[in-house]
Amino acid sequence: MKSIYSRFFILLPWILIVIIVIDIDTKRLSVRNTASFYFNGSSSSTTTATSSGSNATSLPVIYAITPTYSRAVQKAELTRLANTFRQVPQFHWIVVEDSNSHTELVSRYTHLNVFTPRRFKRTGMPRATEQRNLALGWLRGHRSSKDTGVVFFADDDNTYSLELFEEVNTTS
Repeated sequence: MKSIYSRFFILLPWILIVIIVIDIDTKRLSVRNTASFYFNGSSSSTTTATSSGSNATSLPVIYAITPTYSRAVQKAELTRLANTFRQVPQFHWIVVEDSNSHTELVSRYTHLNVFTPRRFKRTGMPRATEQRNLALGWLRGHRSSKDTGVVFFADDDNTYSLELFEEVNTTS
């Protein structure tokens, strides 16, 4: 029989991910049309100032696409990424899981899923192409033609510097 402590430590990473994602949504004053349309069905927009004092809405939206799959370190990897991404202005994170169904804890966010067929999981075959293509399809369907943005493919096992996103913001 599992102790109360083991159950707590199993649930703790998921609770932290949910808290971080909720914190991202509540602290961010700038709401993009795509996100408000997707979550609320309506569009609203306000502006924020970045640390340099410039208008954040003049920055392009960075759409980060992260393909992931279930493994022992998945929660830790996504938590680390969430901590970095929450500091980036005008940011929309699309997580695509290699599974047959959504994970309930993050299903209200832009969380997609597509299963990779077994024949594509062989050594030497490109990985996560189905997940990236699904995210690009979602983006084409939910992004307004007026929105400017940059697509960034962020693997969940990498670490990213905030300086990278400052450079991405200058991409035209």
